[in-house]
Amino acid sequence: MTSARTIFITGATDGLGRAVADRLAAEGATLILHGRDRDRLDGVAADIQAAHGVPRPRTVLADLADLAQVRRLADDVREATGRLDVFVSNAGIGSGEPDGRSRRTSADGYELRFAVNYLAGFLLTMELLPLLRASAPARIVNVASIGQHPLDFDDLMIEHGYSGGRAYGQSKLAQIMSGFELAGRVPAAEVTVNSLHPATYMPTKMVLAEVGHHIDSLETGVTATHRLISDAGLAQTTGGFFDRTRETRANAQAYDADARAELWRRSAELVGHPSVV
Repeated sequence: MTSARTIFITGATDGLGRAVADRLAAEGATLILHGRDRDRLDGVAADIQAAHGVPRPRTVLADLADLAQVRRLADDVREATGRLDVFVSNAGIGSGEPDGRSRRTSADGYELRFAVNYLAGFLLTMELLPLLRASAPARIVNVASIGQHPLDFDDLMIEHGYSGGRAYGQSKLAQIMSGFELAGRVPAAEVTVNSLHPATYMPTKMVLAEVGHHIDSLETGVTATHRLISDAGLAQTTGGFFDRTRETRANAQAYDADARAELWRRSAELVGHPSVV
């Protein structure tokens, strides 16, 4: 199922992204790996090549806190491949350390967690959607979270009542909401769009830095994510949210069509993309 496919993974130098890349490489997938540190990115590509005896994965570099770099990232992906079977939007920052608990902003002046966890993936999706559709049947997998917080459209950048947890939860619900909205706009036969909570407190650098312990194993998250990437039984499944491998319901706001449409409109404005699908 995986061997002939080209798969692009953001946040592939550590944690879940790297572990998923390892599993896909072992199955023979052609990988395009994103990171924001050139040395770490090159090291991961070399390690995967050596461990699995596969061609060296292609690498693309960008800081997702800067939308100009996100646009260049999309250009780099298009230059690297003429087809794209799966886009795994995995890169993100957590609710606290090492990215701080106080309110911070991106290069574009947006609340940092909303910018990195959501807007960057939204813009990449819009930029890469024509390539995905041309490669049909293709898949988009959004690595979200069970930790969600409703969006306040009057204070989308959380200038009042800020907390890292609220910001993180809002960014993850936004991922799910835009995934639902896109799934309703694009036929499943062309591109499926699903989101998931891969596992709870996996032993990743981000979790250990903030929480200090883990609950689920990294393999739990890899298995859940890999299922949405590769399971032939999910070829026509779209517009879903999964808790590990079980389809479940997201926050109620995700099922509000007006809220989804408003998020879509505001997101398109914020990233400067027409987003006509």
